[in-house]
Amino acid sequence: MSSRIWKGDGDKRPLAVRTLLTDVPLISIVTPSFNQARFIGETLTSVQSQGYRNYEHIIIDGMSADGTIEILHNRSSNNDQTNVFWLSESDSGQSAALNKGFRLAKGEIIGWLNSDDRYQPNCFEHVARVFMDHPEIDILYGDYCLINESGEILKVRREIEFNAFILRYHRVLYIPTAATFFRRRIFDENNWLDEKLHYAMDFEFFIRLSERGYRFMHLSKVLADFRLQPTSKTCTSPDKQRAEHQQIIIMTSPLLYNLPSPHLETIMLSLLRLLAGVKRYFEKLQRGYYWEQLRSSAGAAAIHNVLPERAKPAVNLERKGK
Repeated sequence: MSSRIWKGDGDKRPLAVRTLLTDVPLISIVTPSFNQARFIGETLTSVQSQGYRNYEHIIIDGMSADGTIEILHNRSSNNDQTNVFWLSESDSGQSAALNKGFRLAKGEIIGWLNSDDRYQPNCFEHVARVFMDHPEIDILYGDYCLINESGEILKVRREIEFNAFILRYHRVLYIPTAATFFRRRIFDENNWLDEKLHYAMDFEFFIRLSERGYRFMHLSKVLADFRLQPTSKTCTSPDKQRAEHQQIIIMTSPLLYNLPSPHLETIMLSLLRLLAGVKRYFEKLQRGYYWEQLRSSAGAAAIHNVLPERAKPAVNLERKGK
């Protein structure tokens, strides 16, 4: 059983896009969705309010039963939102939903935005400019904010330039999918997420793209907000996520794959992770990221202590970190 709203299906689908600006690249955003009615409205708004007209937003829903379908129907029925396309049908998980969306995408630039995350203002403008100025790059990733379920900023995460060793061996994936964009040729050349993976498919995908020679670039701008909330995989299944992450490292690493014993494998992985962590730490230190965080924290604490209680401002996610 499935439910579909697909504006401009088949040959008619690009019609809305063709009426838009042609001097900037079409950006396609793919959003996998399942029972995120509480947050998906913010996700949709963050795309629609970019001020960048040449985009399409493709939502692949897995038969949500919490009001998500009603939100999608209302948004896509609005005559002002001709760039929103969605379908809802059973699938085998997030990776399958994303691949389905990537195959449907028509854009020259393709982004991956989960249904509880959101883009920062002017994100598309920054991304489009970099891709136009650097035709040699294939993957662009930026900085991001960690936010809580209420949308309040927990931390601004400034990232490093691409490093294949740190990507593979650091204990966590430092490239945020919410702030990552792909050039179309990646998918035209038959690169897709591994649908057998459910927790670290982004990690494996980035390693595979790196091994195949695709070029990554870091943009030192806050592009997106990554939400930590109780129903997200990051919060509900951290052990499964870590286990899948480690399995991918072992299966893809030339330094680990053929070791004769699990004990030696564990020791070597620990050493490689330590080295990757040290390399990342010193690059961030050299770029002044930790000093910037310290100053921001000190400034926020000073303001909080000086203002009277009723005058203390609530966190404004739309302004913070810009």
